[in-house]
Formats: sequence, C-alpha cells, structure tokens
Amino acid sequence: MACLGALALEASPSLSSSSHTNRGFVAHSSPSSESPKSCLLIDSGRRRRPLKGLRASRLVDVPLTTVQASQKVEPLKVMISGAPASGKGTQCEFIKNKYGFVHISAGDLLRAEVSSGTENGKRAKEHMEKGMLAPDEIVVLMVKERLLQPDAQQNGWLLDGYPRSASQAKALEDLGIRPDIFILLDVNEETLVERVVGRRLDPVTGKIYHLKYFPPENEEIAARLTLRFDDTEERVKLRLQTHHQNVEAVLSLYKDLVFKVDGNAQKDKVFTEIDNALSALLKRKLETDSASTPAGLTH
Repeated sequence: MACLGALALEASPSLSSSSHTNRGFVAHSSPSSESPKSCLLIDSGRRRRPLKGLRASRLVDVPLTTVQASQKVEPLKVMISGAPASGKGTQCEFIKNKYGFVHISAGDLLRAEVSSGTENGKRAKEHMEKGMLAPDEIVVLMVKERLLQPDAQQNGWLLDGYPRSASQAKALEDLGIRPDIFILLDVNEETLVERVVGRRLDPVTGKIYHLKYFPPENEEIAARLTLRFDDTEERVKLRLQTHHQNVEAVLSLYKDLVFKVDGNAQKDKVFTEIDNALSALLKRKLETDSASTPAGLTH
C-alpha cells in the first residue's frame, strides 16, 4: 500500500523512528524527507487529529476511522512436482497469476545451461540424454542461488520440478530450504506419454504447444515449431522410470506437506483443488501471525 503523502508524522521517543509494526500500525521511513518521518497505513473515514503516541509536525485531512491490521506475513514457499507432462507448467502459470509467486523451473535453468554450452550444461546434457537426472552438485547450487534472489524472498516462490530425488531434497534441507506445501500432480503413464510426444516448442517465444491438445495459432508458428531433444517416446519412458524410482523417496521427506492432486482431470478442475489448498494455507498463516502479534492501536 502506498504511503499517504500528505501525512507527515514524527515518531515519538517510545517508537522507532524507522519502523514499528503491530496489528494496527505500520510506520516506515520516508525517503523524501531530510529528518526521520513516518507513514501510517490507515483506511476509510476522515478525521483531523493527531494520533496518540505520535507528535504531528503537520496536520492534514487523512482517512481515519480505524487503524487496520497491516502485518507482514512471510510469503508462501511452494513446491510442485509430477512426472514429465503432468501439467506442472500449466498449473504454475495459474498459480503465479493469482498469487504472484516467483516461478522457478529447475528444468528451465538446466536447459538454459545446456543451450549456452557451458561446462555444467555439457555435463547435464550427457545425463539428460540417457534419461538420468543431472548431477546434484550442478542443480542444487543453481536452484539455491535463484531462490535467494530478492524477488523470490519478497514475493514467495514456486519451485517447479525440483527436487526430483531424495539426495536433492536432502541437499535443500541442509541449506535450510523447506516448502510450506508440496503439490504432487498424479497422472497415469499412458496419458503422460501421449502428452509428451505431441509437445512442440516455439523457439521464438518459448511457448509450448501440443499437436493435439493445444495446436499453434497459425501456419507461420507451426512451421517453426521444434521437438525438444528429451521429448521423444524413448526418452520420456526412461524419464518416467527414473521419476517413479525417485518420487517416493522425495515424498517421504515431505510427507506432512504433500498435497496430491488428480492430474488426469481438466486443468481448471486441477487448479481449483490447488487454489483451495493454497488459500487455506495462507489463511492459517495469517491467523497464526495474528495470534502471535500484540494488539495494535484502536480508535
């Protein structure tokens, strides 16, 4: 929420001049003033008066009937997993659009390394072409660095397709990285193979199409579509075998956080289930933080 620019309030000695937070009051330093000033987040109604505990340097009309609870709740940390073509990309787009999480795909990070021809990319490609997972020491550091970026820390993150093995999950645990929820998309193998072999990539936009379920909009796009090297039937079956071997071990580490969804359903129905789970989780976090925060100012 933007600070009301017309209100200039100096913090009293009993309050920090830079920041004070409780259920009813949030003050932040104003970067445009020379001396320490504070902004107050307040809502509807209007009253011309100083607030108790603050010394007003200038009184102006401001909205003020109640001082709303304005808490900083720690953003959600979400992992989403499933076999290749289980619908992770589609659901991540829905989740990102509604909740504003930073979407981080371990697969995209790896493919960028492979495409760039880096040493790590070459090592990863050798494993991926055999249907094997890329070495943990490569992927863990890539993921860790991305999760620690400011945007992910401030908005929460949605980690797509990682961890894929018990060793990767353990490596994240050792780094203090643990999700609030682990979403698992469960899809039968026959459907997965059909989804994968029909996928095509637009190298210009990066958009993924499907020859049957999501064809390109026009002939120009269709002509430039390519098949990703790991999207052949032979390779996807190897990847599915690897996935099934590892998923149970991963789930054992997150057993209290797992939310399993039937990924064979229509994508909107799948998202409705995920949305309900995330909304409930966010509500619990808000209630927990409210219960542990001292009462704020009331008027």
